[in-house]
Amino acid sequence: MKFGGTSVATLPRWQNIRELVASRRAEGARVLVVVSALTGITDALKQLCGEGDRAKRMAAADAIAQRHYDLLAHMQLETPPTLAERLRTLAELADKGPAELGELAWSAQVQAHGELMSSALGAAFLSHSGVPTEWVDARECLSAIALPNQNERTRLLSAMVDARPDPALNARLAERGEVFITQGFIAREADVEGSRRRTVLLGRGGSDTSASYFGALLKAARVEIWTDVAGMFTANPRQVPGARLLQKLDYEEAQEIASTGAKVLHPRCLSPLREPRVPLLIKDTNRPELEGTVIGPEVREHAPSVKAISARKGITLVSMESVGMWQQVGFLADVFAQFKQHGLSVDLIGSAETNVTVSLDPTENLLDSDAVAALAADLAKVCRVKVIAPCAAITLVGRGMRSMLHTLSGVLAEFGQLRVHLISQSSNNLNLTFVVDESVVDELLPHLHELLIAAGALRTDDSALFGPSWQALYGSGETPVAASAWWREAERERLLAIAAEATPRYVYHLPTVRAQARELKTLAAVDRLHYAVKANTHPAILKAIAEEGFGFECVSPGELKAVMAAVPESAPLLFTPNFAPREDYAWALTTRATVSLDSLYPLEHWGDTFRGREIVLRLDLGRGLGHHEKVRTGGSGSKFGLPVEQLDAFLRLADRHGVTVRGLHAHLGSGILDAGHWGEVYAQLASLAERIGSVAFLDIGGGLGVPSHPGEARLDIAALDKVLREVKAAYPHYQLWMEPGRYLVADAGVLLAKVTQQKGKGALRYLGVDTGMNSLIRPALYDAWHEIVNLSRLDEPATALYQVVGPICESGDVLGSDRRLPEASEGDVVLIAQAGAYGKVMSSPYNLRDDAGEVILD
Repeated sequence: MKFGGTSVATLPRWQNIRELVASRRAEGARVLVVVSALTGITDALKQLCGEGDRAKRMAAADAIAQRHYDLLAHMQLETPPTLAERLRTLAELADKGPAELGELAWSAQVQAHGELMSSALGAAFLSHSGVPTEWVDARECLSAIALPNQNERTRLLSAMVDARPDPALNARLAERGEVFITQGFIAREADVEGSRRRTVLLGRGGSDTSASYFGALLKAARVEIWTDVAGMFTANPRQVPGARLLQKLDYEEAQEIASTGAKVLHPRCLSPLREPRVPLLIKDTNRPELEGTVIGPEVREHAPSVKAISARKGITLVSMESVGMWQQVGFLADVFAQFKQHGLSVDLIGSAETNVTVSLDPTENLLDSDAVAALAADLAKVCRVKVIAPCAAITLVGRGMRSMLHTLSGVLAEFGQLRVHLISQSSNNLNLTFVVDESVVDELLPHLHELLIAAGALRTDDSALFGPSWQALYGSGETPVAASAWWREAERERLLAIAAEATPRYVYHLPTVRAQARELKTLAAVDRLHYAVKANTHPAILKAIAEEGFGFECVSPGELKAVMAAVPESAPLLFTPNFAPREDYAWALTTRATVSLDSLYPLEHWGDTFRGREIVLRLDLGRGLGHHEKVRTGGSGSKFGLPVEQLDAFLRLADRHGVTVRGLHAHLGSGILDAGHWGEVYAQLASLAERIGSVAFLDIGGGLGVPSHPGEARLDIAALDKVLREVKAAYPHYQLWMEPGRYLVADAGVLLAKVTQQKGKGALRYLGVDTGMNSLIRPALYDAWHEIVNLSRLDEPATALYQVVGPICESGDVLGSDRRLPEASEGDVVLIAQAGAYGKVMSSPYNLRDDAGEVILD
């Protein structure tokens, strides 16, 4: 059991440790406790080592001693002899300084006292509290090994230990007692004939590593790392509150996550445990009831998935360029010999015909500006050198990374807007790393985490792997309970009855449509809401939305006719076609609809059609957003909207034909969850409207995101309201329009199908249902993720991993990949959620199979 600095700094924390140790003893286990120094003591000891003045060193040693005396007083304990000896030795070291031992050896011995003192204090407290505890000097158990190319600095301050199982050590401890306490971070030099075995340090994360060394030496049942968090998360939870707890990992995945920036566990601590196959458990000292993260040798069968996204700051890049390196034998050997000479370990490598760029990670190198400058000076003798810093490495970690590249388009698009210095994909297929400027990381990481969930790359739906979010565990003290979907309990029996009559069937729940509409009506700054009809054209849905006071946005004469047949004449209409024929515009202008243009062509060639009319102009603001490239409707790669640079030409044409631009419109994409986006669009449109003079309203589009994956953050409607009220206050003379579609109807609809067959192929199991991409094309078209459940077996454990497929003669006819479901049988009813938008309206009779019928629940 290892406890870090915050876990040993106060009396309540030691009382927690006492209870935890007692509980392990009650299970019949012998316990070895490994402790770090009290919080802040290691830093104080380092400062002492850097002080040249004897009096200041002594004052620092006195202050460090006082911290321990204060804690003893809280514990109501006298100073134990073991601690008194440690305090006396520290005072002597501070008094004498480094002259006798040498700077590095003296520094190692001084810094070792943090753990020596905390463990002595802990032994006294535990024994006094009814848990007899033996104090063990880790330096008598852990012996450092000499490594090739080690310099004196790494030998003494970043040592490694021989961790082969040691039955003799196990036997010696067994003779002494049942509970022991020892130190993390420290060891002793290996036996060298004629030399004194000096104290050495294990470097950063040394206490975690010490626990693993002891676990391996003793072949422990498990190693427990007790810290101030519940385990490893899918991202740094301090930066990403929605990060999910990782409940199970194998050694390799955990090593990658730790190596690429996760601070809860040092990567070096996993290597000793692999060969003896000792599992490691990470737990929260203050919340021992939480499950934590289990790391072990077993690789559970699961689909390829990103497990975590992490960031390492302080990265230094060294770029080396020489025309002469192309096909030159030995160039790289000469270059890397310089890194070896300076004792620097290279992390990432990128190469081209005339350039090699490498990264230096401060967690693996004792980096300072002098060391980098000395390296650069020597490298300059053989090539041109450029040092790029400070940088940060953002890494995606997960098994099967190469097979997931197609799901990462949204993430890759984000990097397309940044200065990326280096991209590296690991040979073990476990990570993909991007090195960028350090300044962008803090804002970028939460956004990328959301994109990974939305794309289905970070599979938070797998409850066996992903636990609660950090926010749920620690945010408010209460775990927020997600609203249960209407189909899960309230309407389950009705849905099963509908499926018994016939499948496939779309089922729409009108109360959900109304609830979504009423939520959007709370947006005080919005003057008019138009429902984007293309999402779902069912007459009952159109009527329900009209009753909530919405207008309608249509993209074809067919949609206009459907709306006019279903809703009252008082409902406002907006016609926003794209690349439509002249006849569509001419007919729409005979209706009550407000008509939109988005290119020069209609006025250049059909000016008479629009003469004297008021129109809306749709603009392309130069960028697109959304959960998939095919739903991003802005930027030069999208066919929608008039480029802003053509605005003056459009206005000249409008003036020539007597056309008045009454509104400006921009819609940049779908699936957007950032409330600030629509405020930015309004502000941009308002600034352009000021140039025109005739504009009365600004339509900022739709695209309001609907979270589909467990743990994905919802769009904050209150935050959106605040953003819109603020930006409208700056431009109060324009009406504000919006046009939501999927947000209103996605959650209101489900698709019901029946299981037809099953098939096993290699490691994959296929579950066939009686409809596919002919009814729901979104997964094939957009890589969209829809929750899929076996409605017939909703309460049974999800023990099978299925590829859910339809009967269409296409390899892309996959409704859901790698879904954990109960074992299924022919005839079971499968429900596909969030199918109320872009489902039936995009269906087809492909393969001459009937698409799904529709049923309304009210």
